[in-house]
Formats: sequence, structure tokens, C-alpha cells
Amino acid sequence: MSQLPLGFRERYGAALDAYVADPSDDALAQAHEMGRLAVTAGIGVAEVARLHFELVGRHVTAPEGTSRPTQRAAAFLAEAASAFDDELGELRRSNEAMKQSSLHLDELVTQGTERYRAMFDDNPMPMWIYDRETLAFVVVNEAAVRHYGYAREEFATMTLADIRPSEDVPALRDNVARASHFDEGRMWRHRKKDGTIINVEVRAHEFQVGKRSVRLVLSNDVSERVRSEEALRKTEEQLRHAQKMEAVGRLAGGVAHDFNNLLSVILSCAELMLDDLKPVEPMRQEVEHIRKAAGRAADLTRQLLTFSRHQVLEPKIIDLNEVLANMDKMLQRIIGVDVQLELVCAAALGRVRADPGSIEQVIMNLVVNARDAMPVGGKLMLETANVMVDEERAREHFGTNPGPHVMLAVSDTGIGMDRVTQARIFEPFFTTKERGKGTGLGLSIVFGIVQQSGGSVWVYSEPGKGTSFKLYFPRVDEAVDEVRSTVRPATLRGTETVLLVEDDEQVRAVARGILRRHGYHVLEASNGGEAMLLCEGHARPIHLLVSDVVMPHMSGPELARRLAQIRPEMKVLCMSGYTDDSIVRHGVMDSDIAYLQKPLTPETLTRKVREVLDGRGAG
Repeated sequence: MSQLPLGFRERYGAALDAYVADPSDDALAQAHEMGRLAVTAGIGVAEVARLHFELVGRHVTAPEGTSRPTQRAAAFLAEAASAFDDELGELRRSNEAMKQSSLHLDELVTQGTERYRAMFDDNPMPMWIYDRETLAFVVVNEAAVRHYGYAREEFATMTLADIRPSEDVPALRDNVARASHFDEGRMWRHRKKDGTIINVEVRAHEFQVGKRSVRLVLSNDVSERVRSEEALRKTEEQLRHAQKMEAVGRLAGGVAHDFNNLLSVILSCAELMLDDLKPVEPMRQEVEHIRKAAGRAADLTRQLLTFSRHQVLEPKIIDLNEVLANMDKMLQRIIGVDVQLELVCAAALGRVRADPGSIEQVIMNLVVNARDAMPVGGKLMLETANVMVDEERAREHFGTNPGPHVMLAVSDTGIGMDRVTQARIFEPFFTTKERGKGTGLGLSIVFGIVQQSGGSVWVYSEPGKGTSFKLYFPRVDEAVDEVRSTVRPATLRGTETVLLVEDDEQVRAVARGILRRHGYHVLEASNGGEAMLLCEGHARPIHLLVSDVVMPHMSGPELARRLAQIRPEMKVLCMSGYTDDSIVRHGVMDSDIAYLQKPLTPETLTRKVREVLDGRGAG
């Protein structure tokens, strides 16, 4: 309501006093006109009526016997009161409407508050609002308190920089300075109160609170997803590496048979020629060169087969501590006086199933590699331990199964390797040594033997900080096998009848010549069918079957099983240039059939034939 203007009370009071004193129509009209002017000027009816009541009330002394002027004043008062009631009624209606509007507004505010609480404070994902200028937290929800470990009171004194690793703070400030109105799906690192670093995806929306620019942030912890993706990436990388190694190994195994057959002819012919040549003959030196070159080629083929995990091994239950103890003096001579050798052997070490000779080769190759990595000397440590490989560590190393293992570690303090070099160290013919200083097959052989023994190789290295090769073999709870010493035959000659079955004509001719030179009577066939016909038509005893494993139409082991029905007393020796996988598939390793790996030489063939005939070469 507007207040009465200055002097209005006096003027209006004088008009009413004049009317009471002289209740003429003119005086009444003048008083009414003063009231209408007051209302028109914006002064509320209630205010005019209240003043009118006050002024007129002083002339009303008694309800009875009143004079005419007093009656007129009372009538005027009644008229003013009616107007006042109308005004009050309108005010009550307005107040009621305002009250209803206020109740509706309160309901909307309550509903909005509940929705805000559901979307922000009760959201299961961490959320907060921060000041864009100062980076200070304005408010955080309960999920942020739980997930990050800070109390609300602590958040109130913190900024965004306090939950970032120190090295990420410059990038944070740069991002906030350049951020758009809405950021979606940015990846950041956050730090919890306990120091744990987590990976989060952040979505942020900017808005104004008065003149203050703030941002609403939703944080999604994706650390587990990042770890899973990293594990998947490593597994894919290891799988690609394994596939590459397998492809090279398959190539090596594929050429091994034909190459070993060729080497059998070259080596055997060279050996036979040397037997015929006198020491003073000029051709002898050239034949020696041929034999040596063929011998190196045979070693190379054998190394490739070892790398490709296709070498024929003879696994036994062994104790790695005993292997290291037996090799100690030899290793000391290899590494030299400027390298300190330390053996750390675990007590009650578990047993492993592996080929003893192959494991010695693995240790030798790793020690030589370590020695070459320490040109000015250093420390070399060989360590054994019982370890339990859990699911997580097994996933990190492709091809490793969880469970109890025996570890053999070879660690040096040498020059170390970078990650690029580590990715290629097991590839055949890859070497970081000078030309002529290495074949690049040393670590490839290590990889092949360990893999073929059911184990895995883990490498840890940094430039300038040395290298550690850790070999993990599945642990077996069995007693160590007794190592039987090989008794060399007293003579390599014989007079027995031998049935020779070989599909390669050159190899068959060489083997026939070797056996006949050593006194044996030889029957020969190019395939299984011919061999069966020879056996059926030969009336005298056949003491030994010497057969290639892989032949057209009928394999050597299958031929042996068929001939055993008609000549059960005949002994069997199988030979092959193929790989371990082929030998296993044809059942050689699962039977009592003796086996000879090509390439053949006069010494290896006659010695194995004599061992089988004498009853020492089977199995």
C-alpha cells in the first residue's frame, strides 16, 4: 500500500470537520471528492477508510440521540467501511492464490531437489562440481567420497590437482584452459587417498552459477578395463610371436627330412672315402673338408630342429640342482676369471621332466650369452627355486600354465637389452654380435628346448642394468631317474642278416654299403610291400629290420608290426630325418622300437645296429 501524501491528513480532516459543522450537500460532496482523488492518486481505499474512520470517530459520541450531522458522518463511515471490506476481501483472495502458488512452487522445488539428489548425490558413479578458475571442488557426491577415500570436509579444501599425479597436473591445467562446453570420454589418471593410481574416463559439462563458471564432472573408473585391454594386447603380441616362431619351425622341420637324407649321403661317402684313402694321398685333405662342412651342416640342421621344438628328446626326471653342480667346474672355465659365478640352489627343489643333455645345452648357451654381455667382467648368478605360477602371471606369459613350477634363473650384470631387441632375441639367426662372432641360434635353441619340455622362458632386461632369463618347468613329484651309462660295443662288425627298407635310393645305397663293409648280409627293399615279399620268400633267419619311418603306402612301424607276425624273433631299428612330431605320430616313441636320427654316418649306423642286435639299443 502507498502511504498518505504529506498534508493530505490535515486537508481531508478539515473537509470532514466542515461537513460535520455544516452538513450541506456541497460540504459532503467536497469530502467525497477528497477521498476519490486520494484513491485515484494511488492511495489504497483501506488507508483512506482507516483515516476516515479515525477522523469521523471523534464526532460520534453516542449511538442514541445523535444529531443529523453525526448520522451523516456515520453513514459516510459505513460507506467507507464497505469499501474497506471489499478491499480486504480482494486482498484475502489474492493472498489465498499466492498461498496456493507458493505451495505448488514448494512442491516443484521439492521434486526438483529429489531428482537432483537421485542424479547427483545418489549416483553410483563419482560426481563433483568444481570451479573452473580455481579448480577447487565445490561439491562432491557420496560415490566420490567412497571411491577416492577422502571425506567431504577434505574435498572442500582440495582442488582437481590434488587427485592427479604430479606429472599430469600441467596437462590438466592446459586441458581446463582449452576445454569446450562439453567434454565426453576423456581418459585421465587419478590418484586415490591411499596413493593408488586409477584410470578414469571423464565427462564434463560447463554451466554458470551467477557470475561463477563451474563444471559438472562424472568420473568412470576403467582401470580394470585398461588392465584387461593391456593383457589382451600382450597376449596378442605373444601369440603373433609364437605364430612367427612356429612358422619358422615348420619351415625348418619341413626341409629336415630331405636335408638329412642328403647329408647322410655326403657324410657317409666322405667317411667311406677317408677309410679307403691313405694319409699321404693328396685327395684326403679335400675329402676331410667335405666331411667337416657336412658335419657343420648336420649341426645346423639339428639346431634348427631344436629351435622348432621338433628334435627327438629323451626326457627323464631330473634335479636341476644336480645338473648345475655337475656343470660347475666346466662353467667356471667357460666364463673366465673376470666373471664371478654364484650358484644359489633352493633346498628341497622339485623335480622336472626334461632331456638331461638338452638342459645342459640350455644352461651352456645362456652362460655363454651372459659372458659375452659382460666384456669387462661382472657377476653371473644361477638360481633355482620352487615357485607357484598363479592365473594372472600365467596370462601375462603366453603358453604358461598356472600351477607349481621349478624355476631356473640365469642373471648377469652386463649391458642389457632394450625392448626392441628383446622382441627378437629368440628368432633364429638374429644376433647383436659382430659378424662371425655368433650364429644367432643360441637363444633360439634355448627357446625350443624349454618349450618342447613343457616350460616357458621369461626375460627381464634394461640397457645398462643386465639381463635375467627365467626358465619355468612344470614340477613333477617323482623320483629322479637313474642315468644309465652307455656301454660302447666291443666291435662294430657283424655277420647277421639285415633287412634294409628305405625309399630314398641314394640313402639306401649308402646304408647298404656301410653294412656290407662291416660284414653284414643285407637284403634291401624300397617300400613295405617289397619288404614283406622278401621276408616271405627268404628261408633263412632275418635278424634285424632297419627301416625308414616315413615311407609311401606303409610306414616303418606298421611294417614292423606286420612282419612280427611271421618273424617274431626279428629285431627292429627305425631311422628318420623327420622331426619329433612325425616320429610320435607313427608310434615310434610309444613302442619298444629302437630309433636312429638321420643324418647317417658309418659310425652312428653300425654302432646302433650292433647295440640293437646285442639287446642294448631298444626303447
